[in-house]
Amino acid sequence: MADELEFIEEGLQRSQIDEFFAQELGRAGYGGMEVAHTPMGTQIVLKAEKPGMVIGKGGKNIRKITRQLQDRFDLDDPQIDVQEVDEPDLNARIVADRLANALERGWYFRKAGHTTIDRIMDAGALGAEIVLSGKVTGARSRVEKFSRGYIKHNGEPAETIVDEGQGVSVMKLGTIGVTVKIIPPDAELPDDFRVAEEADIEDLVVAEADEGVDELLEGTDEEAAEAGAEEVETPTDEPEIDEELLEEELDVEEAAEEAVEETEEAEAEADEETDEAAEAESAESAADEDEDELSEDAEAEAEALLEEMEAAADAADAADAADAADAADAADAADAADAADAEDAADAEDAADEEGDA
Repeated sequence: MADELEFIEEGLQRSQIDEFFAQELGRAGYGGMEVAHTPMGTQIVLKAEKPGMVIGKGGKNIRKITRQLQDRFDLDDPQIDVQEVDEPDLNARIVADRLANALERGWYFRKAGHTTIDRIMDAGALGAEIVLSGKVTGARSRVEKFSRGYIKHNGEPAETIVDEGQGVSVMKLGTIGVTVKIIPPDAELPDDFRVAEEADIEDLVVAEADEGVDELLEGTDEEAAEAGAEEVETPTDEPEIDEELLEEELDVEEAAEEAVEETEEAEAEADEETDEAAEAESAESAADEDEDELSEDAEAEAEALLEEMEAAADAADAADAADAADAADAADAADAADAADAEDAADAEDAADEEGDA
């Protein structure tokens, strides 16, 4: 069998044994186990809150568990050693089982979580975290966390220092997973430091050298020869200073400073000119914008006047048409009256002629 398959089978067997102990020793406060394979057999160390219930009367229960281990998991001569848990509130497996049982008994999850984590911190833990995941209050699953103190989530300390335990609470709506993480009081974290108040600092102070600094810098001729370095003669007399050269250098420096000042003034003038040009351009653009606005306003006013004139002309045409219609009606009425008068006159003449004849 390959090595990796052997590791996988060993881990699977370990998890199955742990699940078997959790089912058989749940009432005794099962707190975990450690399995070690030795030439003499399989050594199993059990941690329980109540070792008496694990052993049973006269060792009856422990012998029963041993036979079941041999039959179910084919272990060679299993030897079980039961140890009592000193502080159950600092064992993550026991705390997770307690919290799961409290939820099954009807405790409200928030009250159960706060009460449990307070008991853990009162026991002296450096930090703790409780995670409840599942249908906590309703039909929708969610995750609730309760944390206190300092807790590690990743890295080597999270695997070696943090004690982690899981439990399952079977409710009517569904199962609720319980995860508990605890950092014990005696844990040594990698970021911890201590200040030694009574430390002897004499061992840490570097002793001063007896030789002087000049002697250390100069060294001996033999050391210089071995290192391949040439000796440097330190000048004893001060060098003579040429005043003419100094004056020339000062003149050159003054000329350079004057040139720099002139260039700065020229740059300032150029900046002013550019600013003025920019201001002029902005003023021209503003004037153009004003002219455009004025021309637009004048065009709008002219269009409004034209519309008013057209409306007045239309009104005048309508009035003329109405007057003409009235005049035509009057003429027609006069013509009708004249015709009626003429008919009356003719009728009168006819009547007069008839009377003359008579």
